[in-house]
Amino acid sequence: MKNKTLVLGASENPDRYSNMAILKLLGKGKEVVAIGKRAGKVKNVAIETQHVNRDDIDTVTLYLNPLHQEPYYDYILSLKPRRIIFNPGAENEDLERLAIQAGINTIEACTLVMLSTGQY
Repeated sequence: MKNKTLVLGASENPDRYSNMAILKLLGKGKEVVAIGKRAGKVKNVAIETQHVNRDDIDTVTLYLNPLHQEPYYDYILSLKPRRIIFNPGAENEDLERLAIQAGINTIEACTLVMLSTGQY
């Protein structure tokens, strides 16, 4: 069963929105997988630096600008998530088009706002 969220662009820095999203997702009882530039940890979630092969990712939430997303295109699509959330600054027409062609829902929104308003 797909039920986990992948935070791509994760950071240990508490001032980063990806860090806040991990904490808020955990606070809402969501399971989180995190990939970032540097290894680390946010609460009990290890931040990996390499692709994590999984078949249980429901949502990918992006905290990378479009220039840094391209190396992840094939990886993201291979996860076959139900949806990809493009957070502010992560909007990417190319990846969005590829995702839609692969049958993946795309949303341009803020994960933190979605969680706060019950839209997640």
